[in-house]
Amino acid sequence: MKKQLILLLYIFFVSNTFAQISGYVKDKTMQAVPGVNIRWSGTNEGTISDAEGHFRLNTSENNNILVFSNVAYNPDTVDISKIEKQDRMEVILNDAISLSEVTITKQRLGKIKSRTAVFNVETLNTHELRKAACCNLSESFETNASVDVSYSDAATGAKQIKLLGLSGTYVQMLTENIPNLRGLSSAYGMGYIPGSWMESIQISKGTASVKNGYEAIAGQINVEYKKPQNSDKVSLNLFTSSTGRTEANADVAVKLNEKLSTSVLLHASDEFLTLDENKDGYMDLPMVRQYNLANRWYYKNDGYILQAFIRGLSEKRTGGRTDDSYKIGVDTERYEFFVKNGFLFGEEEAEHNHEASEEHEHHNQSSLGIILNGTIQNQNARYGLKNYDGHQNNLYANLIYDASFGEYHKISTGASFNTDAIDEKLAVNILPENFNRTEYVPGIFAEYTFTRKALTAMAGFRADHNSVYGMFITPRFHIRYNILDHVHLRASAGKGYRSPNVLAENNFLLASNRKLKIAPDLKMENAWNYGFTVHGFIPVFGKELSLMGEWFYTDFNNQVVIDMDTDPHAVNFSNLQGRSYASSFQIEANIEPVKGLTVTLAHRMNDVKTTINGNLREKPLTNRTKSLMTLSYQSPLRKWQYDFTTQFNGGGRLPYPDSNHLLWEREFKPFTIMNAQITRNFKTWSVYGGAENITGFVQKNPIIDIQNPFGTDFDASMVWGPMHGRAFYLGFRWALAKSSN
Repeated sequence: MKKQLILLLYIFFVSNTFAQISGYVKDKTMQAVPGVNIRWSGTNEGTISDAEGHFRLNTSENNNILVFSNVAYNPDTVDISKIEKQDRMEVILNDAISLSEVTITKQRLGKIKSRTAVFNVETLNTHELRKAACCNLSESFETNASVDVSYSDAATGAKQIKLLGLSGTYVQMLTENIPNLRGLSSAYGMGYIPGSWMESIQISKGTASVKNGYEAIAGQINVEYKKPQNSDKVSLNLFTSSTGRTEANADVAVKLNEKLSTSVLLHASDEFLTLDENKDGYMDLPMVRQYNLANRWYYKNDGYILQAFIRGLSEKRTGGRTDDSYKIGVDTERYEFFVKNGFLFGEEEAEHNHEASEEHEHHNQSSLGIILNGTIQNQNARYGLKNYDGHQNNLYANLIYDASFGEYHKISTGASFNTDAIDEKLAVNILPENFNRTEYVPGIFAEYTFTRKALTAMAGFRADHNSVYGMFITPRFHIRYNILDHVHLRASAGKGYRSPNVLAENNFLLASNRKLKIAPDLKMENAWNYGFTVHGFIPVFGKELSLMGEWFYTDFNNQVVIDMDTDPHAVNFSNLQGRSYASSFQIEANIEPVKGLTVTLAHRMNDVKTTINGNLREKPLTNRTKSLMTLSYQSPLRKWQYDFTTQFNGGGRLPYPDSNHLLWEREFKPFTIMNAQITRNFKTWSVYGGAENITGFVQKNPIIDIQNPFGTDFDASMVWGPMHGRAFYLGFRWALAKSSN
């Protein structure tokens, strides 16, 4: 029986290796062309290129001629007998056809896992983000299996993400591939980016490219804002919910001439209801008022590209008891800008993105990118009788030179400089303490990529010198190999570092009465991350089933341990003394079983442990497992769309309670969250409505000793589930599309 099984597997692999042909379809600008009909000449046998222009089909015994056709391009034919069997085809469609009116309907993919990138990267575009009430970045991952978002505490409304079982401080947050949402903005920054401003989100697991810095330990999340050269002339998004939240978003894009474009993005939101569904006298959610304004520019002339962005934000966050006997107030002002300059050189001119996870290269092409970014943030916070004032100034510069040598080799080199000035003042019992630190970090890096046929290998290295912590080295290595055209393997190994910003990143803990005990000699955190991914694309009854399995392991050399176990009335911050690791295993399946319906099923298991007070313990407030099911159906002609998401969250451990005075359990139990949305699309506008937390599940008694907010037992940090019950929302979108010419 064993021999027969081996023989069957051998026949399967051999037949798939030699009986199929694959490749990519691109246009003259080397961009992927999805939706191209590919068939054997004189037959109806064939396939359609996917969202990345990729295709695969069985060979024909009696036919060597493939026909490529799309309504927007002239058809083309290819004789495959003249192509080496082991090579993947690259078909270029030219000469777009001018048509008076064409209507094309096709289910858009909202979530794309790159088949060609060396990184384990997943892109969420606007179609995916619109499947739920995506009001800001923190609400953009409801339909995503990899990223968890939860409240940091039960009082301030601060949200944190988790990736690979680790908190968001170990995930490098980027906007336009520039490090952002660091330090003072890490606690509440997930709410600073409106959902309607985002063009896409890229999620990379494990250590990423050294070009963007050394801070990615668990991974990277990059947000791309709308671009003025590609945006609608005018767009509007209005939103309201049963929780009293109302917001308005508008953006205008103007093409001033063939070279210059600009856009203005506006956001305003407010809360009009004081929620207290459990009648405990404490707001279930804080009331947040935010105003957000941005302006960006795009200029392109021959081999030069300029992008500029400037933004200002004002936010007022109010929480606490409904009778105002205990108040929480966090006032934030934030200003930021970036300027990106790109210079293109080489035999052929083509637009090149320095920071993109996947690029279309030209032989002997090179480019130079110069990036400058700056932020100023002021935060004044009051937590009952405690006051926290934080100020952060950041300046970041990055110079990147990319060069391709021949068909297989690419090298990227450059230098960066980052400075952080953080001034903090904490007043507890009217005795202020100052915590000030300024870091200067110059660095250099180099990255080599080799690509040939089924293999891509990347080796990166950077050296940085921190004015506080000294010199450190960051090596990273990635490899992608296609066993078969429809079975991809990826492996990665690399190191990441980060400076601890204890108060800036955890000042929401001041909403509790636990004492903060911070060791005076905290060291820089650093860890190795190892990852392995298998991604297969299996034909099932004419459909493609995407199956992925991945495992990542993070091993800390040093970590700032947050100890809430040793003393139930304190939080201790100290250097790691022993082991600390996070192991994350995930499987995921995606398929379109019938036309218009996409299904995602995923399951993840986390094993996260840290040495606390001499004992290796499971990290508290971390779900051991998570399962996800999403269903999305789009009717013909895209008039209606129905989306349904279910999250099955496994249980976990809570910080140890006082054994002599038990105020909470040692474990939290599994729970389920369901969300649904219906969208009706018209020609230029759409309406959408939905429900969040349909079952109405809420965590009982999330605040310990809630009736005594100034007592030693008062604790709002024991949060593991939703803070509010079922909520309904309604929204409206309208857009005036840009001219086709």
